[in-house]
Amino acid sequence: MKKVINTRPAIDEKRIAPFREMEDVLSLSCVVGDAMERSNVMRHDMKPKAANKKIIGPAITVKLTAGDIVDCLEVFELAQPGDVIVIDAFGETETSIWGGLMSGLARNAGVVGAVIDGSCRDTDESTMLGFPITAKVSGPRAAHTAYSGRKEPISINVPVSCGGIIVNPGDLIVADEIGVSVVPYEELEEVYPIAREQADKEIATREEILNGATVEELLNKFGRI
Repeated sequence: MKKVINTRPAIDEKRIAPFREMEDVLSLSCVVGDAMERSNVMRHDMKPKAANKKIIGPAITVKLTAGDIVDCLEVFELAQPGDVIVIDAFGETETSIWGGLMSGLARNAGVVGAVIDGSCRDTDESTMLGFPITAKVSGPRAAHTAYSGRKEPISINVPVSCGGIIVNPGDLIVADEIGVSVVPYEELEEVYPIAREQADKEIATREEILNGATVEELLNKFGRI
């Protein structure tokens, strides 16, 4: 099938909001990954390419076709404010499927970031716009859509593989300068209190270290470092 466009899943913002409130937590992708016992953490090469901002929000997913990469312009017809666009581009490194103009469209739609298992370009423009992108690589070569006019094959809001992790529409994306963790939507209420507790412990541990605590004292008080 050349094109599959599924509707955006119903997402309860009340389940997402507590994670957004953790934006000031240091090493948030690590904290969330720890809360899931190291599961659902993307590959180490998924790193920020534009704008120094955390990305926290539910995934709207895009699946492209290896060797036939097209622009995913139709995603903007479905994206809602607060969404994160997650693109499975099969790790393609030589053809960029996201650029500065798309960052502008995404920002206008209220999208809070893009996570791309592939390449992006125009990162200077995206940074100017304050739009964060996490991707495998960046490079100047564009997709063929601008020349051919073809916008398929493409699938939107289907399960995708991104950074070695299966991402379903609606799953929570947490990306920072360190990497990307993915919380399955159905596990949000289970993971949040564990992540919050871990973040609070790290804040307290950090203060103890600054006050000269020893490793033994820290382990006795917090159980881990």
